[in-house]
Amino acid sequence: MARWGHRGTTATIGLAAFLFPLTPGFAEPAYIPLVRDYVERQVRPMVETPLVLKAIAEQNIEFDNVSEMDMRVLDETYRSEIDRHHLYMVKLLLDKSVSHYLKTRQDASQGAIVEFFVTDSHGLNVGQSTITTDYWQGDEEKYLKTFANGSREIFIDRAERNETTQMLETQASFVVLDEEEKPIGVATVTIAIDAL
Repeated sequence: MARWGHRGTTATIGLAAFLFPLTPGFAEPAYIPLVRDYVERQVRPMVETPLVLKAIAEQNIEFDNVSEMDMRVLDETYRSEIDRHHLYMVKLLLDKSVSHYLKTRQDASQGAIVEFFVTDSHGLNVGQSTITTDYWQGDEEKYLKTFANGSREIFIDRAERNETTQMLETQASFVVLDEEEKPIGVATVTIAIDAL
């Protein structure tokens, strides 16, 4: 499955050396703390709202007993619709109030947020600001390194250059907690590092 959550994003790895300064014993790229801070200060509060939490909780109830086979079928159907430009599932998702909300947050980010979506506890999309390449994130690192292993850390993926926009982008994902601090889903944002 595609790592990026939107179509047309293919990446090249030739990154500017100044973004990856290495210090002895510490190999974290320079953009990581910048992205982590942005997610903590800006993105997490956007997600921790009643609208988003309610949408995730409702889908968790709706798909409580969904099997992995069912999730794969849903994902294949979704991706097939995109390939054929018959966007029935996509339209249903984009028409949700939570998706409208995520789109307004993306639009208000002054170009920093390129894509914004949240999933349920299985990794199935609940709401999305744009068309994602797939519907099920449960087999991808954004889910496996956060929800699946119980991590409360923000997972920040490798930065890559978007060939269309020439912007340096990364995806950041974190577990969404309900009012009782129970993990209920995952939030993912694609961030244009150059816009931070």
